[in-house]
Amino acid sequence: MKKPHYAWTVLGVTFVCLLISAATRATPSILIVPLEAEFGWSRTTISMAISLNILLYGLIGPFAAGFINRYGPRRVLAASAILLGLGTLATITIKHPWQLFALWGVLVGVGTGIIALVLGATVVQRWFYAHRGLALGMLTASAATGQLVFLPFLAKLVVDHGWRSAVITMAALALLMAPIALLFMRDRPDEKGLQPLGQPEGMPVPTATVQNPFAAAIGALAMASRSKEFWILSGSFFICGASTNGLIGTHLVPACMDHGMPEVQAASLLAVMGIFDLIGTTGSGWLSDRFDNRVLLFTYYGLRGLSLLYLPYGFVSQGHGLSIFAVFYGLDWIATVPPTVALARQAFGAEKVGLVFGWVLASHQIGAALAASFAGFIRTSEGSYDRAFLIAGSLCLATAIGVLFAGRGSKSGLVPQPG
Repeated sequence: MKKPHYAWTVLGVTFVCLLISAATRATPSILIVPLEAEFGWSRTTISMAISLNILLYGLIGPFAAGFINRYGPRRVLAASAILLGLGTLATITIKHPWQLFALWGVLVGVGTGIIALVLGATVVQRWFYAHRGLALGMLTASAATGQLVFLPFLAKLVVDHGWRSAVITMAALALLMAPIALLFMRDRPDEKGLQPLGQPEGMPVPTATVQNPFAAAIGALAMASRSKEFWILSGSFFICGASTNGLIGTHLVPACMDHGMPEVQAASLLAVMGIFDLIGTTGSGWLSDRFDNRVLLFTYYGLRGLSLLYLPYGFVSQGHGLSIFAVFYGLDWIATVPPTVALARQAFGAEKVGLVFGWVLASHQIGAALAASFAGFIRTSEGSYDRAFLIAGSLCLATAIGVLFAGRGSKSGLVPQPG
């Protein structure tokens, strides 16, 4: 039997690391109420710390791409895992809000910002010529699924053993990523004597220019900012982040608890969304290899907007209103990533896509950070999240129209893939 290409091993390692990193970043959604109870901090204060985490997660992306290009995914991933694990573990010692900001906001934000979708996009560009969309869809799904499927287990730990037990568990998993990366990760196919998966013999392999990571990141922003496509993709991703990580990822569990749902059951709702996201986002990657990515984005943002407009009624409806929302919204959680990366690759080239997508992802996280704080403010001032859900839904519908203006043609810009 023919030995599988090592690209699949690298993909598997990256999948696991993105899964754990995303789960760590999502943990605060089940800590909001316990931190309120133990320390007496307001939901606005805790939401601001989470917003800082989300913001740094995004802003570090372009610079992370520069470090990955210079030092390689293997070393950067291992070092980031250690930073993430130690920063998470130190959180159990907090006594004051500034410590939550410094540890969870800054250290964990930076660590998860490096082990994020920019890493996934870079790995896919280096290791895959065929099946790029499918590979990126799988990695994107792992990041989104990691945010959600761990939550029932962590919520159960919080209920039975206190919030620190959940934090210690995630710290241990984060530290475990370092030896996994060092043992199995490889920076490029030529280290194993290979070409990227599916690339014809003799075709040159695109390589990024090795330069100072900060100069590379700023240079990519200066180049991309002159393009209409960059602003369309960044603007749409701003709304994507606001309507997913910032709003639903941070506040759905406490919103469910506001309506009398136990924390473990509310976290299980997010887990259902994670399972369906694994299906939806992997499928989106497959579709992005074959169909017009602008139409895909129009569909995703439109359906997401409708589901968010429905959510306030799902809370008060009889029957399975929230379950319907979890399935419908879960299929679309971050299915937007593969088409967005495909359009960025079309506009800026394979060798620049990691850096440019880093800035697009930064816009995603700025939107998420603002939404996390804004939703917390709305809940504190109005006693309900309903207005936040309705605003986010309306913005998604407007974005669905805007993405149709991205790209220069009706095709995805990808080279036809074999198989």
